[in-house]
Amino acid sequence: MDRTAQLTTHALDRGIAYDPPPALAADGARGGRSLHVRAAQVLDDNWTGSSTVPSRSLYPHQWSWDSAFIAIGLRHLSPLRAQTELETLLAAQWGDGRIPHIVFNPSVPLDAYFPSPDFWRSSTAGRAAGAPRTVQTSGIVQPPVHALAAWLVHLADPGLSRARGFLSGVYPRLAAWHRYLLHRRDLGGGGLASVVHPWEQGMDNSPCWDAPLARVAPAPARSFRRADLDHGAAEDRPTDLDYGRYVRLAADYRDAGYADRARDFAVEDPAFNALLIASEHALARIARELGAPGTARHARAQRLTAALVERLWDPEREMFLCRDLRDGADGKGGGLIPERGVSGLIPLLLPTLPREIVAALVRTLDGPHFGTGTRLVPSYDLLGEAFDPHRYWRGPAWSNTGWLLERGLREHGERERANALGEAVVRTADASGFAEYVDPFTGEACGATGFSWTAALALDLHHQRHAPHAGPYDEPHNDRQNLDKS
Repeated sequence: MDRTAQLTTHALDRGIAYDPPPALAADGARGGRSLHVRAAQVLDDNWTGSSTVPSRSLYPHQWSWDSAFIAIGLRHLSPLRAQTELETLLAAQWGDGRIPHIVFNPSVPLDAYFPSPDFWRSSTAGRAAGAPRTVQTSGIVQPPVHALAAWLVHLADPGLSRARGFLSGVYPRLAAWHRYLLHRRDLGGGGLASVVHPWEQGMDNSPCWDAPLARVAPAPARSFRRADLDHGAAEDRPTDLDYGRYVRLAADYRDAGYADRARDFAVEDPAFNALLIASEHALARIARELGAPGTARHARAQRLTAALVERLWDPEREMFLCRDLRDGADGKGGGLIPERGVSGLIPLLLPTLPREIVAALVRTLDGPHFGTGTRLVPSYDLLGEAFDPHRYWRGPAWSNTGWLLERGLREHGERERANALGEAVVRTADASGFAEYVDPFTGEACGATGFSWTAALALDLHHQRHAPHAGPYDEPHNDRQNLDKS
């Protein structure tokens, strides 16, 4: 680790955001403080001692895919803290391998967030089968970006990682997590993992879910209280009707003992599966680092990529679509949902995606549905009837999808496009006060500010742009060339 990284690590572990030398501080400097320092301060403010909350007010616990993205940014400040972030999350893994979408902080009042731990029945009293005994969690999952995060965190300081046994400690848990998804969640029988709740996919109220959710009877409004509206504008959040449906789905899944089978909501999502495939490639790299061959995992990732194309690619719309497993009968276990969400662009991440599909996705990204007149890539089709530039995942832009698309463009040699998108993500994140999400046209802040993954991913993009020799980005980079060498 170089001297800057040592000082930054030491300072952050003392609760201080260290200002790096001019090479990193000059760009984007505002009020005498660099973007690096401003982003580090957000992450320091949201650190609990063992993990990072997404937002002190709106999200006061540990969230699964948030922590993965947060660790990716934390690696530039404190590789030790980044490793701890992931280790804390993985310590809450269930017996069947699932990584829960929330790990609850027992010091936070029950009414600070709903659904609270008692809703999920993961506590000692009435504990669900397989739930961890030492912590309280939810019973659903979130997108599997964790192995990718673990690999990038390792690369930030391989010496520290090896000395602590970081990868050897997390690998069995990550492997069990992937087994759960590939075996317990293949509800459509085509090889892809399914989500059984919109919260699992992470893009909670995307219009892609409107049709599947329409058949769900909402829970009575009197049965829950929305704590999110205490901290966010109602016009930026899911509607009460949608929230009632979320509660109904979660309660039904809980009451069935978290058994995985197709119920009212079962969807194959392109982003969820693309992240599983990307993380399978990362697990192959981790296996090689630990002295085992990664060939089988790379081969599995290739098979999953082929299944993704077979089941979810729509050549007419030139993007991937979600498959509703409860609707239609096209011989593939359900019908494609004819809504264009940013989820359908995320497979651009995948190194062995056919070149003609890569070209089509780039055209869609630049075209009228996602690229006309915007600063950042919206979360939903600009021309869609349900588009709303401010309401959660129905149109606003998010830093995590921007980060993933930047990475995908770079993976396939679209360096100029990647640079432009990365620059836009960083500048908008900084200007918005690291907002949870923003208006894709104006960059106006929506949701919470001081949002952890926004700060973390802006920090990661900032470092990759200004300190390209400080550490490898994701080497070995080209799996198309490395498959036969693993």
